[in-house]
Amino acid sequence: MTGSDETPSFRLAYVPGVMPDKWVRIWNERQPDVPLILTQVPAGAAAERLLGGEADAGLVRTPVNREVFSAIPLYTEQTVVVVPKDHLVTAVDEVTPEDLADDIVLHPLDDVLDWENLPGRPAFERPATTADAVELVAAGIGVLVVPLSLARLHHRKDLTHRPLTDAPESSVALAWPEDAKTDQVEDFIGIVRGRTVNSTRGRQQAPAQGTSTDAGRGGTRHKQVPGKPAAGKSAAGKSAGVKRTGKSGRGGPKGDRRGRPGRRS
Repeated sequence: MTGSDETPSFRLAYVPGVMPDKWVRIWNERQPDVPLILTQVPAGAAAERLLGGEADAGLVRTPVNREVFSAIPLYTEQTVVVVPKDHLVTAVDEVTPEDLADDIVLHPLDDVLDWENLPGRPAFERPATTADAVELVAAGIGVLVVPLSLARLHHRKDLTHRPLTDAPESSVALAWPEDAKTDQVEDFIGIVRGRTVNSTRGRQQAPAQGTSTDAGRGGTRHKQVPGKPAAGKSAAGKSAGVKRTGKSGRGGPKGDRRGRPGRRS
């Protein structure tokens, strides 16, 4: 693992639609001395940028080539259809592919959904980008199916969207080259997984000399004397001076009279 001295900053790539703001804010709070450099990259170019060393990790869309990348799945997005506000499907809460049978469904070249059969009727040409496709929807030329985050990214006042059932979904993952996992990547993994700054699963700073790792929890570490049980423990391994109590609150279970004859009635 590469030390932080060799990587004074953390470079994070992210694809359109992903909103890393919350994670970036937590990073800046926890790592004020390690700048986080954000770079947006096209979804289809993310793998090449990571392998080329242009970023330490990336928030990318799946699938991810697991032969060269390590990845942690983060979430799966809802798929929606983007339509003009006066479109017929706006009268329902959700849409099926069959509802789009008479519509031209645009299929941009940068589409992130893995279609087996695109619903509706195909356009004569595929738009170059999702942004171009949104412009065509606004012009009344067709409709567009995208993950919800992309519908929000390209929002227009004259357009709206509805959930589309029985459609492919797009998932987002944190990925990095398998042979290039740095300390900063490990720290960011902890953030996206919701670990606290003191989590034992995250990368931890070594405790200062002469201090105990239990100090932050109010505990005290005792030195064990050879030949004797550790301080605070009995020879049987139970806590010294602590016994299990019954309902009576005494040292042994209620009614324990071992070693004494029973009382005759």
